[in-house]
Amino acid sequence: MPLLYGGSSSANDDEQRSLLEQGEVRAKRMFAGFIEFAFSGNILEIAFGLILANGFTTVTNSFVNDILLPPLSVILPLNRNMDEKFVILRPGPNYEKLDGYNTISLAQDDGAVVLAYGGFISHVVSFLCLGVMLYALASLYQCFSKDDIIKFTVKCRYCKKRVSAKATRCVNCTSWLDGREDRMR
Repeated sequence: MPLLYGGSSSANDDEQRSLLEQGEVRAKRMFAGFIEFAFSGNILEIAFGLILANGFTTVTNSFVNDILLPPLSVILPLNRNMDEKFVILRPGPNYEKLDGYNTISLAQDDGAVVLAYGGFISHVVSFLCLGVMLYALASLYQCFSKDDIIKFTVKCRYCKKRVSAKATRCVNCTSWLDGREDRMR
């Protein structure tokens, strides 16, 4: 190995080996830490939960867009799918008064300003269905498990803050929730 600066080659070799060994130790420690982090129980549970939630969201969106909204479009006299409902706020240069635009994509291609309320309604219905489905899934889980996912609360009649329905005293104002204060007066 050529010497960059004058001096002994064994001193430079020892220094380079020492730096390489330190780098190797740091790399191994970093890799081992990453493996420990990636395969710890909490991270795997979160990853499985996110994968399951993504699949659940896809199924719910498909249910709303493919099964729920088309019959709704037929029952209500909408003449097209809910996703294709729109209003022209400002027509484009090729707008024809009699025919108008048949689809949102035609209107947008012509440069028209479009208010696509059908897509918004579709997303709102999807959101509501997803919320109901998640509540049903949480209720089902709570039936078979001892974990309380859904926490039922009541308002304290004195401080008006939410307290667990199972509590006997309010954690905020320490009043009794079973009405003992009212009986003592």
